[in-house]
Amino acid sequence: MKDKPTVLYDVPGPRAHRRNLAWSLLFVLVLAAVVWWVVTSLADKNQLEWSKWAPFFTDARVWETYILPALKNTVIAAALAMVIALPLGAFLGILRLSDHRSVRAVAGTVVEFFRAIPVLILMLFANAAYSEFTDISPDTRPLYAVVTGLVLYNASVLAEVVRAGILALPAGQTDAAKAIGMRKGQTMVHVLLPQAVTAMLPALVSQLVVIVKDTALGGAMLGFSELLASVRPMSANYGANTIACFTVVAVIFIVLNFALTTFASRLERRLRRGKKSTGAVVGAEAVEELATPGEHPDTR
Repeated sequence: MKDKPTVLYDVPGPRAHRRNLAWSLLFVLVLAAVVWWVVTSLADKNQLEWSKWAPFFTDARVWETYILPALKNTVIAAALAMVIALPLGAFLGILRLSDHRSVRAVAGTVVEFFRAIPVLILMLFANAAYSEFTDISPDTRPLYAVVTGLVLYNASVLAEVVRAGILALPAGQTDAAKAIGMRKGQTMVHVLLPQAVTAMLPALVSQLVVIVKDTALGGAMLGFSELLASVRPMSANYGANTIACFTVVAVIFIVLNFALTTFASRLERRLRRGKKSTGAVVGAEAVEELATPGEHPDTR
């Protein structure tokens, strides 16, 4: 008896099953060959010796002197950039939806300008500007430059995410808000943005992950003491264990970004469950509160 076709595609037959199995086995073999080549290459270069990995497990000074201070700087820079870029990006995205052409033009120019410039150039420019026009200490200047570059670039990208998320909502949402007497600002804050947040969350999280990773650019070019910048002194002081240092730093970045995406995924599921379990109904009292003082919504 033949398998019943699904809605979107036909269930693979015996030949397709054999073909998929063959491709899967081929992929596993290729992956195993690549892993074997990497391991043997590292072994030939003596990079798998325990002496190169032992400091991370037996010497607390590695963590206290290099990794933890660098991790702290990475988290500080990324957190500051997130806290500033998120509201700024939302503000620019809303401005791009303004009814006034001049406001849309200015916001669009700002967004397209900073979105077109590589974030590293923004960091370098910010560092030079802080050096020439401010009295910021050279010790803290790289942090300011990294945060400034991350904010300018990511706020522009987030502005487009917010704009696209709002435009993706059905037009009936805006029409319903107008029908009960809401002004445009109230519609945006109370109706459109809360619904768009759930749809925008995956893209927002992806951009936040980019912020965390791009902090490494400051360490590479500006001397910012973040995770990537800690590799060179660690490797110099612990037997040229560069591969081990890069591996540990990479694992820390993976853990940071995995924690961020996991939190965002749980938040998204919670928001979606909340929308399914509760009805978004605006009562008469709420309508009166949102209406202009002294003016009843029915008279609009």
